[in-house]
Amino acid sequence: MRALRCLILIAAFLPAAAHAMAPTPSGLPVPRFVTLKFTEVNGRAGPSPNHPVRWTYQRQGLPVQVVAETENWRRVMDPEGDLVWMHKRTLDGARAVIPMRDTALRSDPARDSDIEAVAEAGAVLVLKRCDAGWCRTEAQGFEGWISAADLWGLNADERPGP
Repeated sequence: MRALRCLILIAAFLPAAAHAMAPTPSGLPVPRFVTLKFTEVNGRAGPSPNHPVRWTYQRQGLPVQVVAETENWRRVMDPEGDLVWMHKRTLDGARAVIPMRDTALRSDPARDSDIEAVAEAGAVLVLKRCDAGWCRTEAQGFEGWISAADLWGLNADERPGP
């Protein structure tokens, strides 16, 4: 009888657990970072072309964070914290980041390494990889390492620990 009661309790929690682990329509994790595919992308108030345009973004490669999704639409947060809906075809899986302040691109992942260039706050940098709290980036022919703490557009696993 005790085993049956245990099975009933487990069965009662299965639908909630299955829903919590339900895959997204794209099969990709949420939240995640992506970039704008085109020079001009509309951010809408809701997930359809019938919703009004809240913002028109004019910066190809701009990183945005997908925070929710439907089959064809993605709710994204931009670097300023605004939330809008964008059609999935306007987004690219390529990764980019933005320095939150003027930041040196260094030759090695260390604060005392040579400065290769300086990235201005808000510049879009292509993200190559992150390791141990540093990220390798590229922009306008310059490559270098930037402290992950100085960048917007990183997933939790790419940020330095406490």
